[in-house]
Amino acid sequence: MTFPPSTQRPPQPPSPPTMAPPSATPRRRRRRRLIIVLVAIPLAVIALLIAAGGIWFATNAVRATPPAVGAIDFRAPLAVPPLAPSHVEDGVRVFELTAQEGRSSLVPEGQTPTLGYDGAYLGPTLVAERGEQVRVDVTNGLADPTTVHWHGMHLPAAMDGGPYSPITAGASWQPEWTIDQPAATLWYHPHLHGRTREQVDAGLAGMFLVRDAEEAALALPREYGVDDLPVIVQDRSFNSDGSFAGGLGMQFDGVLGDTILVNGTVAPYLDVTTERVRLRLLNGSSARMYDFAFADDREFALIGTDGGLLEAPVTATDIPLSPGERAEIVVSVKPGERIVLRSLAPDPALNAGAAGFDVMELRAAASLAASPEVPSRLADMPAADASGAAAERDFVMSGHNINDRQMDLGRADVVATVDTSEVWTVRNENPLPHSFHVHDTQFRILSVDGAPPPARLAGFKDTIALERDREYRLLVRFDDYADPTTPYMYHCHLLWHEDQGMMGQFLVVEPGQQPDLKRPEGDTDDRHDH
Repeated sequence: MTFPPSTQRPPQPPSPPTMAPPSATPRRRRRRRLIIVLVAIPLAVIALLIAAGGIWFATNAVRATPPAVGAIDFRAPLAVPPLAPSHVEDGVRVFELTAQEGRSSLVPEGQTPTLGYDGAYLGPTLVAERGEQVRVDVTNGLADPTTVHWHGMHLPAAMDGGPYSPITAGASWQPEWTIDQPAATLWYHPHLHGRTREQVDAGLAGMFLVRDAEEAALALPREYGVDDLPVIVQDRSFNSDGSFAGGLGMQFDGVLGDTILVNGTVAPYLDVTTERVRLRLLNGSSARMYDFAFADDREFALIGTDGGLLEAPVTATDIPLSPGERAEIVVSVKPGERIVLRSLAPDPALNAGAAGFDVMELRAAASLAASPEVPSRLADMPAADASGAAAERDFVMSGHNINDRQMDLGRADVVATVDTSEVWTVRNENPLPHSFHVHDTQFRILSVDGAPPPARLAGFKDTIALERDREYRLLVRFDDYADPTTPYMYHCHLLWHEDQGMMGQFLVVEPGQQPDLKRPEGDTDDRHDH
């Protein structure tokens, strides 16, 4: 069809292609994907951390455990550490100790590389009288530095043997002080900054017994090695070649072992020749907590704890001890009987495992020498009076921190004044097992959760186990030995926790004296594991 000329339209330029209105959909999708990625990454990381934590907890909640009760064949006579020889020079009683490497026959698998004082494993028992001036000439025969700390001893800070007194390889140290405290069962061990657990677990430890006239006048068993026995209890594991096993791994207590050693003896028995025997129990383990009892649930007399004799014997069927704690017990036996000392499962509030196991066997002879009854009164115990306390302080144990701080050799956490007392309130705020040890002083427990302490905790103490969320109020006395430059320590005595930085420092100064803490020469804190 042809249109008339008057109706034809002029040629038009081609129309641009039709465009849809702009859309935000691709940008929204990209933004959504970015948001998803940004959210997913941290969620994945959190999930991985939770999974790893679950695996860690599941793995480590099952602690290394010694054989079940009744499973041990007690086959080895209990080794008794020898008494350390001494001599007197110008009125000073002098002991000599050499830290050295050795090899010990502990298990059938082979010789165990160990450390000891004056021998291959552990050390001799030092004995001194109250009022004596003593000196210990310590020689470090190891390839590494070490220290010797006199745990439970009241002495000047410079002689305490903590991190401020390192003894380099091949060097010696001669601490000297006056014994000025009641008769007690103390001990000595390394306290090298960041490496305490390693050296104690290798065997560096020994007992130090303080005697005095008051204790000597009591009708108590006291013939060393016969009716008065050191009982140093440790747990260790072994490799197939006999060497110690049990590196740190991730165990939250520290290193736990599946084999119990008593005075360095596996599966020991003690031949008892008297009607009563005095056992000086020391938890020498670096992490494990014990609750000592006898298999037949017999009663015994608890006569002393960390700082010495109690006011009167406490009749008990068990005595819990955390690492570093001591207890003196007197147990009666009948001719010909055999009784097993074991550890019951610790209090669940300690979160320290749920296993019981045997420790050693007592074998009574067919005929026993007579022993006197345990006296009904043992020592004068002054009342724990906090009315004149110069200060009150709180210490919260959490993770590997005390009051949210880790150990710093260049920082004094507490400055106390000599010849004063303070009230220290200590509590454990998380599920990790912890304890609390204070150097130099023997404290008194004023209350536990507001109530008077149980009879077993009524004496002088330097170490206590801390159940979760329980409040311990301690009366801490700073009798003397002011030193503005050299501190004492307080710390968790689970030794891996200590090595991880769960420790603080306190200075004791004269009234009005300014503290002037000195970091140990050459120490940069680079050995610390935290």
